[in-house]
Amino acid sequence: MRPFPYRQATLSALSLAGGVSLAVIPAATLSISSRTFDTAQQGYVSVAITASTFLSQLAFAAIVESRLSSLRSERRVTFPRWLSLLALVAALSVIVAPTNAVVLCISLPALLASLEVGRGVSVAERLDTRETLAAVLVGLGALAGVGVSYAGGSWGLIPLVVGVSGAAIVRSVSVGHSATSPEPAVVGWVLTDVAITGIIYPVLNTLVLLFIGPVQAVLFAAISTVSGLLAIPLNFMRLRLLKSHSSLDIWISAATVGLATAVIGILEFSGALGVIFKQSWTLQSTVLPLAVACVWRAASIATTLPFAALRRAGHVRLLATLRAACALATFAVGLSVLPLHSLTAVFLVMLLGEVTQAVTYGVAYRRLTRQDAAQGTDS
Repeated sequence: MRPFPYRQATLSALSLAGGVSLAVIPAATLSISSRTFDTAQQGYVSVAITASTFLSQLAFAAIVESRLSSLRSERRVTFPRWLSLLALVAALSVIVAPTNAVVLCISLPALLASLEVGRGVSVAERLDTRETLAAVLVGLGALAGVGVSYAGGSWGLIPLVVGVSGAAIVRSVSVGHSATSPEPAVVGWVLTDVAITGIIYPVLNTLVLLFIGPVQAVLFAAISTVSGLLAIPLNFMRLRLLKSHSSLDIWISAATVGLATAVIGILEFSGALGVIFKQSWTLQSTVLPLAVACVWRAASIATTLPFAALRRAGHVRLLATLRAACALATFAVGLSVLPLHSLTAVFLVMLLGEVTQAVTYGVAYRRLTRQDAAQGTDS
């Protein structure tokens, strides 16, 4: 019997915990905005956060995921210096105009992309020490920014973006390998995949803003952000599985999802989330939509396993087609429930879409596995 890999498990746990930085920045931005901007501007910021998350996912797909999905390469990734420079320029813009909602909205894509890509590179290449330091800088910046806004200061966004830019600098430190040259066909299919599936959520948030109102749009973004705590271990698991299968990382991630769910429940019932998000959270009950959103996030465990297996096997075209079909069906149903003016209904649709993806990818993977086995027997 092999001894339990305590050191590997510890490093994985530290790297996984560092993923809180991805969820902290949108939450802290919403919290600071609730004390800096009026209700209408908060609505625009909430949509900008969702849209910027989508754009950062596209950057991640092009820079990291496409290389990890390549069968004819070593699957090595690095954090590009140009993205670090872009994040520094965006941070400087916010520092110069910390009370301008337009500047914040324009700067958010570069800031979130640097976080998404930087963390993805660190997790995929197991740069755990560097990632821990970067996460600490992001966390301290967010904590300081929220503290400033709570104290009545109008410059809470400054320490927030300083933390993000500090993390970008740390993640730019040279490593002992070069990034694998991307395969154009793989990049194209991965980008198409992410573009079609990822655009659904910012569009839904925009429609919530237009048809239900800015308060509901802010609430939608806030609930998505809070439930996004569960996405941290899920994204960690997906990155590790794209590189190679690891039962240890699967179990660590699943246990962390359960722990994060418990933390969210404590924050909700203690009233802490109402304090963080101010009136956008306390104007109406959030228990039910938040619970559904958490189940939606947790259901990604069932989706991630066949998804990563298909990606490792190089089935990028098939996966893009399947994901596009599921995403478009989810969006169509999501549109149909908007007249209900119920965020719970919107999150239920997203949950059903996740379950549909899990079943679809699982069936496709089993079918391909059987075909490969049959071909092996024939040969």
